[in-house]
Amino acid sequence: MTQPFSSGALVHVPRLSRRQFLRLGGLAVATWLVPGRALAHRSGTVSEKALALYNLHTGERLRTVYWFKGNYLPEALQEISYLLRDYRAEAVRPIDPELIDLLHALSVKLEARQPFHVISGYRTPATNAMLRRYHGGVAKRSFHMYGKAVDFRLPGRSLAALRRAAISLHRGGVGYYPRSGFIHVDTGPVRYW
Repeated sequence: MTQPFSSGALVHVPRLSRRQFLRLGGLAVATWLVPGRALAHRSGTVSEKALALYNLHTGERLRTVYWFKGNYLPEALQEISYLLRDYRAEAVRPIDPELIDLLHALSVKLEARQPFHVISGYRTPATNAMLRRYHGGVAKRSFHMYGKAVDFRLPGRSLAALRRAAISLHRGGVGYYPRSGFIHVDTGPVRYW
């Protein structure tokens, strides 16, 4: 189970047993009200924000309401941070709520029915350095190391469509990696590559 942590803290979390993972998954599904959509009051204001993720490396899935009536839900944020952890180091860092909101906005804009397929979320500095040695295009001071970036794809949507949608939001960096089959978004300055 996800251990509590304070903002900015790095927590090493042991692997969940299959039974524990399925139990957590069941709880997450039980909280999921409307896939890929925010519920709205009659006034048109958003009352809920939800997100669906699938980690390609660990096979973990999560569908959760993470924001309700103007408040982030700490347990849901912890579940998202756990799924987006550095699976190589089994290290968790709180994910920037602005990044979670960015993914939610993309999901709504694209009317996503499928979860985002995550390739990389948080990375420890050691993992980032290792990836820099073996793969081109990994930034030395990557936003991944601060819980402010995610690399992903979305089934049923082209990478070009994902890129256009992300750019249209004007909410941070958008990287396009068609050869590797993903796009990158972060909550840094607005820029595109």
